[in-house]
Amino acid sequence: MKLEDFDYNLPKELIAQAPSLKRDECRLMVLNRAADTIEHKHFYDILDYLHEGDCLVVNDSRVIPARLYGTKEKTGAHIEFLLIKRLEGDKWESLVKPGKRLKEGDTVILDDNKLFKAHILGFKDEGNGTRIIEFEYEGIFMERLEEIGSMPLPPYIERRAVDDDKERYQTVYSKIDGSVAAPTAGLHFTDELLEKVKVKGIEVASVTLHVGIGTFRPVKVENVEDHKMHFEEYTINSETAETINRAIRDGRRIISVGTTSTRTLESAAKQVDGVWQIESGHRSTGIFIYPGYEYKVVDGLITNFHLPKSTLIMLVSALYDREHILKAYEEAVRENYKFFSYGDAMFIR
Repeated sequence: MKLEDFDYNLPKELIAQAPSLKRDECRLMVLNRAADTIEHKHFYDILDYLHEGDCLVVNDSRVIPARLYGTKEKTGAHIEFLLIKRLEGDKWESLVKPGKRLKEGDTVILDDNKLFKAHILGFKDEGNGTRIIEFEYEGIFMERLEEIGSMPLPPYIERRAVDDDKERYQTVYSKIDGSVAAPTAGLHFTDELLEKVKVKGIEVASVTLHVGIGTFRPVKVENVEDHKMHFEEYTINSETAETINRAIRDGRRIISVGTTSTRTLESAAKQVDGVWQIESGHRSTGIFIYPGYEYKVVDGLITNFHLPKSTLIMLVSALYDREHILKAYEEAVRENYKFFSYGDAMFIR
């Protein structure tokens, strides 16, 4: 299977640079696999396609304001950090731009009062250019980060983050800090829409997968099977596992909101007496889902429109088939859907 098999032509003007005015007023493309049909709706119409008894699984990870701007203490040179992962205490792995300006022992000032500083301890991964940095600050770290940091918008959104992004690049049900990219399929839900979902008799179960920077790294191999996925940490508590497993035992649909929820569920699936069940716990996963993969627990998927030749469009193509997905993407381009993180949505039922 070749990487080129997952390519499609996307005009740049269809890459959403900002969210829709209201979360659930974005467009929704509904793919019916059984009937082989495509419908054009709005996201609030998702209620018409969710059935009583369905189990809707969401990722409640919260995006941290992981992008920091500062100046090098000695020279005043402008420095940008993108936090990737907390290592221990106040030590983090971070991307640095421009990396050549910083050496071990350098300090970067991150606020006007010079009370929030980053000390460069060395390289974490020379291949990826990541550094180990240690923060010096007064007060509570996450509160200071909320004050000073910016939301880590993806590279295809060609603007700096603004205050509005701290709300809109975050799902309404986000709870647990840790992601450096949003689980974007969930951005379309409002509190009101979720309440209507529950009133209809649909269970909502939360898993946690912290989305890493690897989600934006391109596939660089010609043969898809040769690609190595990045690892991300996920958590499923026992109550959530039992909610999902009860739905599976009852023969009810498991509808995953986003590729991160999907990867979590499929990573946590194990057979018990010949039936796939979800195992609770905290683990890391490097699962790579592409055509040929047989889904174990996910029956339907709410997702956004993904980058050409990305692992995400491969995951979606494994649930339906590549030809139908690319046909749907071509129709989305013709119909001027908006693509990627702040773009429109798709429901594969």
